[in-house]
Amino acid sequence: MPNQTSRNINFYAALCYRLFLILFIYTLCRLGFYAFNHDLFNIPTFGKFVYILFGGVKFDVSALLYINSLYLILQLLPFEFRYNQMYQTICKWIFIVTNSIGILANFIDFAYYKFTLKRTTADFAGQFRHEQNILKLIFDFLIDYWYLLLLLILTIWVFIRLYSFFKIKKPKYYVWPNYVLNAIILVVSIALIIVGMRGGWRHSTRPITMSNAGEFVDSPNEISLVLNTPFCLIRSLTKKPLKKVDYYDETTLATIYNPIHKPDTSKQFKKLNVVFLIIESLGKEHVGSLNTDLLNGKYKGFTPFIDSLVANSYTFSHTYANGRKSIDALPSVISGIPSVCGPFVLSNYSGNKTTSIAKLLNEKGYETAFFHGAPNGSMGFNSYTHLAGIEHYYGKTEYNNDDDFDGIWGIWDEPFMQYMAKTMNTFKQPFFSAFFSLSSHHPFKVPEKYKGKFPKGPLEVQEPMGYTDMALKKFFATASKMPWYKNTLFVLCADHATVSYLPEYQTTAGYFSIPILFYYPGGDLKGKVDKNVQQIDIMPTVLNYLNYDKPYLAFGNDAFKDNPNDFVVNHNDGTFNLYKGDYLLSSDGKISTSLYNLKTDRLNKNNLLNKLPLVQSDLENHLKAFIQQYNNRMIENKLTVN
Repeated sequence: MPNQTSRNINFYAALCYRLFLILFIYTLCRLGFYAFNHDLFNIPTFGKFVYILFGGVKFDVSALLYINSLYLILQLLPFEFRYNQMYQTICKWIFIVTNSIGILANFIDFAYYKFTLKRTTADFAGQFRHEQNILKLIFDFLIDYWYLLLLLILTIWVFIRLYSFFKIKKPKYYVWPNYVLNAIILVVSIALIIVGMRGGWRHSTRPITMSNAGEFVDSPNEISLVLNTPFCLIRSLTKKPLKKVDYYDETTLATIYNPIHKPDTSKQFKKLNVVFLIIESLGKEHVGSLNTDLLNGKYKGFTPFIDSLVANSYTFSHTYANGRKSIDALPSVISGIPSVCGPFVLSNYSGNKTTSIAKLLNEKGYETAFFHGAPNGSMGFNSYTHLAGIEHYYGKTEYNNDDDFDGIWGIWDEPFMQYMAKTMNTFKQPFFSAFFSLSSHHPFKVPEKYKGKFPKGPLEVQEPMGYTDMALKKFFATASKMPWYKNTLFVLCADHATVSYLPEYQTTAGYFSIPILFYYPGGDLKGKVDKNVQQIDIMPTVLNYLNYDKPYLAFGNDAFKDNPNDFVVNHNDGTFNLYKGDYLLSSDGKISTSLYNLKTDRLNKNNLLNKLPLVQSDLENHLKAFIQQYNNRMIENKLTVN
């Protein structure tokens, strides 16, 4: 072991050592991220994995230069006082504290990624700012992932020890040539730091963003492996507003894609009650009746009641969420507005004037309500539903019985759904209600009396999914005895999909696949159609089914109509996914990265990019039309029809 004197090195050598040390730790974090989530990635060869690691260095360098900008400036100041022991101690702890926060951010995504399938971004805090039990949630998360906490502590301890492995050697004399040389080094270093932050040196090169990670992967779902969490946090903090685009003139644009719906005014409006049932984390993978082709036809799923509902409902072969988080779902389902480049309700445009199915039905004399068993204010749902024109909010406060509190998120689904049925029975018909479940959520518990009653399956979420399925069965049993039941159109969907087990759902399309069912017990609305349908289609589908007779804006389409321009769009980690016909196109909005035939290549093994020019051009044009309508209407606050 070398003695202390032998480890004294040049000032700049020590600085480079410390930067390479933290860069190496970030590579270890990427390996750890992959180790904890390897089943979500399909890396074909070791060489490809090395290439992804190599690509990740570019994003690590950018993040680390941002994080260490203060430290670097303090270290590079060309003055003799930088050799002072107290000065260096202060710099040391600035370096350790700021970089430990970055390491912590990466460690969080070791566990959190499988719930969102994206690196954590700056909207993370906004999603939970209304939670009254945030400390309890953090505590439970730490208990579940105690081994990660220990690994984090060990990593930071080693990091601190290695920081001081080399000591700075102070020159014997510090005279004017030292000042000149070090001033030159400072200027050159600042230039290099800016280049590193931007990810390139050319004037024409824009600063790298999350979507640039697509350069190093074959599939969009691998982008998160290239990225690191601090980079995503930094880039989303500095995210610029949407840019107005003019790909098409207004006439051409309307022929490709137009979110203004002009219903047939000749039909009589049907005053059906409407009830939306939004089920937390109900990925399509969990519903056996929607996966009869899996495991040689032997796949049973974990939702026997929903299976029975499917047989008596109208659904579609390919149904998708528009986002990956609960906070994305409500604007999509209730207002027909998808989240693009972050949750709509946390965006710069959340204050825009919008419409919703609740507002439009309220104008027809409907009473409107929203039910969510969490503490009032959770996820900001009460704020959104108020802006969406929903008159009544029923949460944990209104339920007013903590005996049924799950201790974390809110009231268990079974008793709360019974409360909802009985409360709706007091409404004057017609009414609109929306329900958002919560029991099928991390930490994936079921009430004590139901432990061992539901199949656990290979995924933790599947046992509580069985519980929520049972709660739905009991809700429908209660509701079926009430006078409003047969005059009600029920729509069941998920807020988003979640972690997957079957390979068919470990693809871009699979990560967004959810059930969407239309159930009308008083009618003959049954069947299954082979087409793509998304959450933002729910609002126009229901309104058109009711023969709503006024123009309105919704970014989706009527799923019951045969439309050759039907499409689905979702967005994640800087990548748009556009589904049309049998094909899925992924793009950053300007450059396409992949094209798959979902009918013949469900596992996305064969990238058809640039091999089907007519198909690719059609999808790219449709995506441009969507972006133009979405961006320009958001910027100009044109989300309603005058």
